Amino acid sequence: MSGFICSRCRSSLRRVLRVQSRSINSSVRNSSSSPPRNKLVDIDALLSKPTWSVRSLLPDPGALQSEEITPAKLHHLLRLSALPPPKSLEEEAEMLKTLHSQLHFVKDIQKVDTEGVEPLRSIRDETEEGVKEITIGMEELKEAFEKEEIKGRNRRPRRRRGYMVDTKGVEDWDVLGTAGEKVELAGGKYFVVRSGKE
Repeated sequence: MSGFICSRCRSSLRRVLRVQSRSINSSVRNSSSSPPRNKLVDIDALLSKPTWSVRSLLPDPGALQSEEITPAKLHHLLRLSALPPPKSLEEEAEMLKTLHSQLHFVKDIQKVDTEGVEPLRSIRDETEEGVKEITIGMEELKEAFEKEEIKGRNRRPRRRRGYMVDTKGVEDWDVLGTAGEKVELAGGKYFVVRSGKE
């Protein structure tokens, strides 16, 4: 197991450990007169046993569904979404069942205590190692700077003549490969887009 844990996992783990240490401390207090100050918890053992499942976020199939979404509300939502109405009662019942399970899932997710958890800015690795990996420094740009020279009164960078830019794999693809209709003129090859109904 890696010794590195991201900040979100660390805060979640701390919360779980706090709850466990409280239950351990309360059970130790009940069983002995002098409880130990710091009870260490084996992290590997803790993480080896799942404490919840995604299945727990889905509604019980045998339970009665509350009428949060009625067939009238479903038709209203479909009309607002510009989606076609169900073709049969079975399809409508299936849509209601799916919508109910999605709402149940969202409500369970909303119950999660997020106090002290930093909001997610984007879906990427925001750890120090991840930021370091995507950071472009002067060393990475050194080769590109060597191919430029500063010219003019405004000191604008210009690419030096004689350096070939490696475009292999970038500009050697067939632009017109998927075109339905092509035309070759003196100026080059073009694809044709027909407008209007045919």
